[in-house]
Amino acid sequence: MGVVIHKDIQSIGNEIISNRRHLHKNPELGFQEVDTASFIAKELNEMGLDVEEGVGKTGVIGVLDCGKGPCIGLRADMDALPIQEVGNHDYKSLNDGVMHACGHDGHVAMLLGAAKIIAKQIKDLKGVVKFIFQPAEEGLGGARLMIEDGVLENPKIDEIYGIHLWNYQPFGTVGVQSGAVLAAADEFLITIKGKGGHGGAPHGTVDAIVIASHLITALQTIISRNTNPLESTALSIGIIDGGYNYNIIADEVVLKGTARSYTEENRNMIFERIKEISSGLSVSFSADIEVDYHDGYPITVNNKDQSEKVKIAASNVVGDGVQPAYLTMGAEDMSYYLQKVPGCFFFIGSAPVGETVPHHCSHFDINEDALLVGSSIWLEMVERLLKR
Repeated sequence: MGVVIHKDIQSIGNEIISNRRHLHKNPELGFQEVDTASFIAKELNEMGLDVEEGVGKTGVIGVLDCGKGPCIGLRADMDALPIQEVGNHDYKSLNDGVMHACGHDGHVAMLLGAAKIIAKQIKDLKGVVKFIFQPAEEGLGGARLMIEDGVLENPKIDEIYGIHLWNYQPFGTVGVQSGAVLAAADEFLITIKGKGGHGGAPHGTVDAIVIASHLITALQTIISRNTNPLESTALSIGIIDGGYNYNIIADEVVLKGTARSYTEENRNMIFERIKEISSGLSVSFSADIEVDYHDGYPITVNNKDQSEKVKIAASNVVGDGVQPAYLTMGAEDMSYYLQKVPGCFFFIGSAPVGETVPHHCSHFDINEDALLVGSSIWLEMVERLLKR
């Protein structure tokens, strides 16, 4: 069996693609999605849904009440990234320094397309569908603000689902599995305070750059020597900031980095080892080393029952293209919803034919046929979960 697009989705396929291109041309950063939210709200109102705006600052919720029954949440994120687009297509970003480089424009388009068809089936369904359009997934935690604003309540969501277009998988595949599917992503800032001096007279100084070099090397042993090689972890230093001139020994260096893990045990261990190694080197080099560690997005963990429901729905669209997810050390704030409500976050293969186009790159694009796959799966899910 190849890909079978739902006939009702096929009938509005051009509209779904057109919506994606409109959003791609007009990207907005996290918590700045004013025009995006207005566009979504207009579409949902025209469908006859109950619409709430300004949820989690710039989020939008559309509610379809089909009577007594379970409440299902379907979530799409809608923010863009601070990247200058370099593509040549006619739907290239019109906003300098901002582009949809991760597929969120497609997420919105897929969910709007599905909502349009589902809204027409109100008499055939039993329960409630909440269409959740969430701001600020890219590092700002828009999901937390939507939860604080009550997105999971009134009525209470019983199950929640999210889709991510995934250029690491070919078109015609759907990656879905239970358990951890994306990593926890924590941030840390380490400040090394030594004693500066003349580059030609290093005695009597405490060279913060030399200490930073030792610390960076030592921190890498957390992954190579403290974690099980069969368990996915990562630690990366992204910024080294310090120094004044070629002949001046620096008195202060700041390191900024990220730690990624798939288990809470490794997450906690990495934090403790960063503190221990920093403390040890501060004694060894007579420096003051301060560690400022911040928990980022939690591990994204799918529920087994909901994952099985997605597999069944997806198999009606892509047949044997349903497969385990292509895992990365990326993170997602869908994790906050899944900590509170059973659900599943899954991946739609969207790799352009013949190209390698990773997410978060300046020439990012997708195979737009994947949009119809996603919308079809949304429709299959709702029909199966809420059919009278």
